[in-house]
Amino acid sequence: MGPNVFLSLRNITKRFGAVPALNDVSLDIGEGEFVCFLGPSGCGKTTLLRVIAGLETPDAGEVSQGGSNLIGVPARLRNFGIVFQSYSLFPNMTVERNIGYGLACRKWPKDAISPRISEVLTLVHLGDQAEKYPHQLSGGQQQRVALARALAPKPTVLLLDEPLSALDAKVREELRAEIKDLQTALRITTVMVTHDQHEAMEMADRIVVMNAGVIEQVGGAVDLYDQPVNRFVAEFIGRMNLVRLSATKLSIAGERSDDDPYVGIRPEHIELIDVTAADADTLVGRIEKCVFLGSFTRITLTVDGKRLLLELRGRRTDLATGAALAVRIPAAAIHRLQDAPG
Repeated sequence: MGPNVFLSLRNITKRFGAVPALNDVSLDIGEGEFVCFLGPSGCGKTTLLRVIAGLETPDAGEVSQGGSNLIGVPARLRNFGIVFQSYSLFPNMTVERNIGYGLACRKWPKDAISPRISEVLTLVHLGDQAEKYPHQLSGGQQQRVALARALAPKPTVLLLDEPLSALDAKVREELRAEIKDLQTALRITTVMVTHDQHEAMEMADRIVVMNAGVIEQVGGAVDLYDQPVNRFVAEFIGRMNLVRLSATKLSIAGERSDDDPYVGIRPEHIELIDVTAADADTLVGRIEKCVFLGSFTRITLTVDGKRLLLELRGRRTDLATGAALAVRIPAAAIHRLQDAPG
C-alpha cells in the first residue's frame, strides 16, 4: 500500500452460487477520504461494502487496514460504523438508549457513555431528542440517530449503505449536505453506497462506478463527467447522446458501421445555429418535445428519425414543438468512448 492508503482492497471476488457478485475488484481508499460506490441495482456495490464491513466473506482477495489483513476478523472487532437504509433502530428504546447500547456492548466506561451520547446527538442536531422513541421521530431524524449511533464508538471507518434512499427529496438534500459537512469536520474515512448520481457527485471526493461486479472507472465528479472511459460511465453519469462519427460529419447514430465509431455528446454542449446558415456539419431536425426544468430547458430533437437531446439555459419560449431547428456539435464536445452500442 502507498503511504496515504488507509484501506486497501485487493482482487476481491465473491459469488452467490453461480452468480458472480464481485469479480477481481481492487481499490485503495485514503485516510479521511469520502468514497461513493455508484451503480445500478445488482452491480455489486452493496456486496463490496459488506465485504469491507466483515458482513460477507469474499471467495478470494484481501481487505487491509494499516497493512493488516481483515479477512477473518469479525465485523464487531473491526471498529467500523455502519448506517443502513432502514435505520435499524430498536423501537422499544429511547434515542439515548439506542446510541448507548453499542457503547455498552463495547465495554465503554459507564461514566463516559452519557457524555459521548450528548456529544454525538449535538453533532447531528438532535440534542433535544434524547428521551424520544423512534416512532416519535421523522424519517430524517431517525436516520440522524442511526448516524449518531454509528459515530458514537469513534470508528476508524464509516460505512453508509444507501442511507438516504428511503427519505423524501427535500430531506435527502438536507442530509446530503449535513453528512458531508460532518464527515469533513471529523475527517473520518467514509464509504457510501448509492445508485443516485447526484448524491455521489455532491458528496464524494472520489466516485467508484461499478457495473456487473467490476469497477468501470474511478475519479472525481468532474473527471467522470468530462472524461468517461466508456459508454456505461458516460450514460450513467449525467445524460449523453450517442452519435456516429463518419468521415465527413457527425450524424445521429443509426445502423452500426465498423468505419463509423460512436462518440458521446453532452446535451448542454450542442450549439444552436440559424437554419439558413446550415452547412455540411449541421444537423437539422424538428422539435419533438420541450420541457422546462427550472434552470434549463430540455429539448428532444428528431433528426433523420433519431432523437437528440439538447439542454439550453433558462426558459425558451421561442422554441415550439414541430419547429425546425439546426444544431452543430463542436469538436471539443466530442467524447471518444471505448465501446459502442451492440
